[in-house]
Amino acid sequence: MSLAPGRFITLWVSSPDTHSERRLGTDLTISQLKLKLEPVTGINYSSQILTLQRTNAGAGHSGAGAGPGEKEVLAELSDDNRTLESYGVRELMTIRVDTSDPASKSLAGQFTDVNQVEKFELTEKEYEARSDTVLSYKMRHQLGRFAPSASSASSAHEEQAELPADLVPGARCEVALSDVLSRRGTVKFVGPTEFGAKDGRTWVGVEWDEPVGKNDGMVEGKRYFHTPPLRASFVRPEKVTVGDFPEIDPFADDEDMEM
Repeated sequence: MSLAPGRFITLWVSSPDTHSERRLGTDLTISQLKLKLEPVTGINYSSQILTLQRTNAGAGHSGAGAGPGEKEVLAELSDDNRTLESYGVRELMTIRVDTSDPASKSLAGQFTDVNQVEKFELTEKEYEARSDTVLSYKMRHQLGRFAPSASSASSAHEEQAELPADLVPGARCEVALSDVLSRRGTVKFVGPTEFGAKDGRTWVGVEWDEPVGKNDGMVEGKRYFHTPPLRASFVRPEKVTVGDFPEIDPFADDEDMEM
């Protein structure tokens, strides 16, 4: 059964870089068809090689099976003066468009081959240092592999229970930084933090009497308390002794210290 002249049918148009569905009139000559396909496929009118193919079952917008030789060729559309109808075109057949231009053949696939695209890449170290990634989000919120284990959560709970009752913000303290070095300050923060091991364990934020700290109460963008610059540090509770520790006058002599 032949189709009425001028009837529009749906066809697939496939080329090395494109695959699309088109509505085309069956009375189009091959010459007219090539003019329409030039902007669609990017292949010059004079270089087009057209074949009519049977569309594989399941082939669609994805272009699966659209490559040359993967469909049954029904006819070569080589006569520019003949119409689509004269070639027996039917609904959902495929018109394959190839090129006879050697230069164009060498560029085939350049728009679909992602291997030719310059990519933005980060080293693992650079990725871990960024603060706007999924990894940093999981670290901040203790998700996935960064979630506290049952043992660490238990340890954190036990540590919290063992804290001295007087280890509270506002208390004066002395911090043992080593066997021979200690510094005095005021407790400003007691609790878990979003930096470090993120195991839920307690840190003590101290405002030093002197500008010997590492920050001003903010770490990795999170504000825990406020101090002047270089007056704050975070230490473990076992390093902190709470008591009557007045500020030490750095200009006082030993005799004044003993009075």
